[in-house]
Amino acid sequence: MAELWMTGDAEADRLLDDDPFALLVGMLLDQQFPMEHAFAGPKKILDRLGSVDPRVIAETDPDRFTELATTPPAIHRYGRSMAGRVQELAHAVVDGYDGDAARIWTDPGTGGAPTGAEVLKRLNALPGYGERKAKIFLALLGKQRDVRPDGWREAAGEFGEQDSRRSIADVTSAETLQEVRTFKKAQKAAAS
Repeated sequence: MAELWMTGDAEADRLLDDDPFALLVGMLLDQQFPMEHAFAGPKKILDRLGSVDPRVIAETDPDRFTELATTPPAIHRYGRSMAGRVQELAHAVVDGYDGDAARIWTDPGTGGAPTGAEVLKRLNALPGYGERKAKIFLALLGKQRDVRPDGWREAAGEFGEQDSRRSIADVTSAETLQEVRTFKKAQKAAAS
């Protein structure tokens, strides 16, 4: 499994590589904000709070957490609302997975190992995650984290396509980041 390259900052990428909850938070922040800045958000939280443990985040006073999330440089363009979403996500991981984010994609399903469809359903149920974000994250797990439950590509839809350049799931370097941006720009132009 290759090391993640999402932010261009070695420390921020290493955190995403080592901590499943940090990776979930980065994906949560990846909306209406440049990808590499969104995925740098967990490192900002770590630097300011001293932890990205979902229990610590969930237990932090909401006003204090909002302050650390909005202190320049903020974790997101909409730092105040995203602070609340990060804390909601932390509560969901603590309550549903005993604080272990990796259990979302590793806990046994009804017949043993979870399928891609089950993991997608679990991701989709997380606060701040919708169908599209859940599919992208599932593709990220499969393409870059070697988490490949049965049927993961099908469950991830177009984001699971091999060698595509559609989303953060396909970003492995500055060059692929630019390729994803080019794809997204073309998609927006075609939709107008």
